Amino acid sequence: MKTHFIAIGGSAMHNLALALHNKGYQVTGSDDAIFEPSKSRLEKKGILPAEMGWFPEKITSDIDAIILGMHAKANNPELLKAQELGLKIYSYPEFLYEQSKNKTRVVIGGSHGKTTITSMILHVMHYHNIAVDYMVGAQLEGFDTMVHLTEENDFMVLEGDEYLSSPIDKRPKFHLYQPNIALISGIAWDHINVFPTYENYVEQFEIFIEKITNGGILVYNENDPEVKLVSEAATNPIRKIAYSTPEYSVSDGVTLLKTPEGDMPIEVFGAHNLNNLAGAKWICQNMGVDEADFYEAIASFKGASKRLEKIAEGKGKVAYKDFAHSPSKVAATTKAVKEQYPNRTLVACLELHTYSSLNAEFLKEYEGALEYADVAVVFYSPDAVKIKQLEEVTYEQIATAFNRKDLIIYTNPAEFKEYLFNLNLDNSALLLMSSGNYGGLNFDEVKGLIN
Repeated sequence: MKTHFIAIGGSAMHNLALALHNKGYQVTGSDDAIFEPSKSRLEKKGILPAEMGWFPEKITSDIDAIILGMHAKANNPELLKAQELGLKIYSYPEFLYEQSKNKTRVVIGGSHGKTTITSMILHVMHYHNIAVDYMVGAQLEGFDTMVHLTEENDFMVLEGDEYLSSPIDKRPKFHLYQPNIALISGIAWDHINVFPTYENYVEQFEIFIEKITNGGILVYNENDPEVKLVSEAATNPIRKIAYSTPEYSVSDGVTLLKTPEGDMPIEVFGAHNLNNLAGAKWICQNMGVDEADFYEAIASFKGASKRLEKIAEGKGKVAYKDFAHSPSKVAATTKAVKEQYPNRTLVACLELHTYSSLNAEFLKEYEGALEYADVAVVFYSPDAVKIKQLEEVTYEQIATAFNRKDLIIYTNPAEFKEYLFNLNLDNSALLLMSSGNYGGLNFDEVKGLIN
């Protein structure tokens, strides 16, 4: 099958291209920018575009399918040519469904935790040599790509994102997968540029539950009031399994999970990650892995890339970076690090980087998000606000939103870096939370502060 990708800087699309190439498809593609490690990996397989940009002449009638990236524009020249020729155009999630419609589809949804839960499931399967197809939103240790597709595997494990599918398909991605087994980890308002009200956002999860196949399974987090409400209200013919945060303790910086065989040390920590683990356990059990085998495997799970990832540790010092940016993720991550290191000074640095987090109206959702930090720092770039064509965000708005009198705010990358590199981090835990890089911060340099 000959496929052509119209992508916009998307590692997910690049990973799908690699997966299809590995499956024997003829793959070509276009993008406006491709970064490492995607660039080298595409080049190695001989499918890196010769030049960046859009070339309608690449789109010919012998192409079987076009796969359209979420960030491509509706007036993209290659897309317009494909429409003119009447070619079959799939969104990324639509194509993944096509590849998995004869398999048992396991879809992990939720405003937070879905990447970690998906990663936990895949780690357990990999540990026990159970081959599954998958799509996950982070690079995992022991896995070559973030997407893997075969003809023969029985299961397809999918991270179910609620963001839109493509510029010409405005349905949330996770509405397209029609799961046989589904999980919802949490509901906390996000993507306000797409879902303007909280009620509208919650409705997407109600639809997700309706899309579960008849006789399917819904695993849901009963510690989240909204998830519990939505899940228990669903009336379609499915089986429901509730999970909650398991018992655990922290001793000398090590988290011990209570199991039927006794307390077991694990690599991940924080109530939110233990909650994720409980959800992953139920999914794995419904995929044929018993409880004892799950515990054996999960003990060695170190976490998904950029999710509470330890970047350096020295005597009395430790540094983590985390993808956290939404209010609920920031609160859970900050609390987790403080709980793990209760006798250390927790310095938490949050970059407001996403569309939602830089929206003046949405900022109030951050109230109390940094309450567990001993030193709380917020960085944002006025340039990013302009690029996203948002109203100007002021110091005062941020200080008021977080409701913390000692909040430290930076807007200049050089000044933030100077502050960071002059900190005394003895007996401290440094937590850097962002989906960006604080205007150009080199995380390798940060390691030098700790080692």
